[in-house]
Amino acid sequence: MKAVTIKQFGGVENLVIDDWQTPEPQAQEVLVKVHATALNRADLMQREGKYPPPPGASPILGLEIAGEIVAVGDEVKNRKIGDRVCGLIPGGGYAQYAVIDEQMTFQIPQNLSFEAAAGIPEVFLTAYQALRWLAKIQPQEKVLIHAGASGVGTAAIQLAKIWGNPSYVTASSAKHALCLDLGATQAIDYKTQDFAQSIMQLTDNQGVDVIIDFMASSYLAANLQCLKVEGRMVMLALMGGAIANNINLALVLMKRLQIIGSTLRARPLAYQISLTQEFWSFAENHFKQGTLKPIIAEVLDWQAVQQAHQLMEANSNAGKIILKISD
Repeated sequence: MKAVTIKQFGGVENLVIDDWQTPEPQAQEVLVKVHATALNRADLMQREGKYPPPPGASPILGLEIAGEIVAVGDEVKNRKIGDRVCGLIPGGGYAQYAVIDEQMTFQIPQNLSFEAAAGIPEVFLTAYQALRWLAKIQPQEKVLIHAGASGVGTAAIQLAKIWGNPSYVTASSAKHALCLDLGATQAIDYKTQDFAQSIMQLTDNQGVDVIIDFMASSYLAANLQCLKVEGRMVMLALMGGAIANNINLALVLMKRLQIIGSTLRARPLAYQISLTQEFWSFAENHFKQGTLKPIIAEVLDWQAVQQAHQLMEANSNAGKIILKISD
């Protein structure tokens, strides 16, 4: 098969399509002919040599796939050749074929294309895990979602709307309309506004119950300010830096705050299967009805993989960047 390979760690010029051995499905896996995959910031970090795949995972980039099953392992029970599926994988998505545990797959609803379905697994599982499993968000609780126009951000806004949780988002002003259309209560321009001050004004100085954060150190002080008593912050990335200095941690004690860090890729398979199954039992009908939808910023042929990485690095996309895998 063909796959996107990394000549050496570094810039986008090191991404090339080359020959690679086609994987074989293990007993509980299916082999998928990949029609589409999606970019994640983990791909950029792995390309730079900063985020190695978990032990045993494919070194090929790509954490989510959508395609058609072409072979099944000996112990596969609930999937068959010809099924249209998408799902989260620990690596191997930028390729013509990939393997995935059958229990990690979603059956793609008929109203969704392969390109749309490729934009579901990573961001919706991450958002669902952050809000429900980690923050344990309760009815009517308010949530602040940073990077509201990102893949995880757009998924979290939609989930909050369905559950009846008011959501406030930070995003550049050009992306506010998208966030509001998806159901955000209010959008804050992080470039021109003090988001902590804005949150306190918008909530009558009460603050929010939950924060979904990707920035880490650069937002930590402000995040602590705008969390309510017994508020919870779920930290999903370190885009603003990993080292925080001169932070008033007295707020953590005084307000009994919880700071929860999480990654999904390195979680045990059993955890990921449990999350996948619970999420899809909740979400499948919503995707069929259109009350949940993947937000696609751009669909590019995988020959343009270098351009796709540059788009994500420039932070110009609102929603997911999809690669269409061609023969």
